[in-house]
Amino acid sequence: MRRREFITLLAGTTTWPIAGRGQSSIPVIGFINGSSATAYGAYVQAFIRGLAETGYTVGENVAIEYRWADGHYDRIPDMVDDLVRRRVTVLAPNTPAAHAAKRAAGNIPVVFFTGEDPVASGLIASLNRPGGNATGVTSLFGELAAKQVGLLRDLVPAATLIGFLVNPRNPITDRNVRDALDAAQSLARRLRSSMRAAKPRSMPRSRRCAACELARCSCSLMLFSTTSGS
Repeated sequence: MRRREFITLLAGTTTWPIAGRGQSSIPVIGFINGSSATAYGAYVQAFIRGLAETGYTVGENVAIEYRWADGHYDRIPDMVDDLVRRRVTVLAPNTPAAHAAKRAAGNIPVVFFTGEDPVASGLIASLNRPGGNATGVTSLFGELAAKQVGLLRDLVPAATLIGFLVNPRNPITDRNVRDALDAAQSLARRLRSSMRAAKPRSMPRSRRCAACELARCSCSLMLFSTTSGS
């Protein structure tokens, strides 16, 4: 995650009052994530450190309202609406929450972190000129599936059947599966995907079950989607 770039965008979306200790008129970040606080603990700590590097200390001159979907993406619209009603200063969603945040935000700036192409998905108009009230950072995870298949072919050229574990609830998954299938077909390889959806807390167990399922299919290699735990 490009923490510094993301935090810089976040801090630059609006003019935030720098309040001293004890003052109540401080900006509030609405942090919305499709996963869980446990699974994303390290990212949250990095997020807080990034804020500190730009002069914002949580509890002193900035506050964060967290909303975790715990893998239940259908809850995200209601969580976004709640933050909008609370009139947070800015919304900071990840991939599963980005579109819901943009639709509901109104005049509230949205700074997203996403693994999909934000232009192709309609989040922004262009990378150079996002337009509207949304901007953010993309890792373009959605373009990695084909490269992963190609890399596996180079590493294990004898492999003929590849297992691909994904999270079907993540918005990037359909694109990942299509790209991986196209890459596998172009390389004369077979790809079998296991569509496993689970709460983040049970994701390790879900991965084991899917791995067993793919092993029964005699897959030569196992490929994990970058979103299988999101």
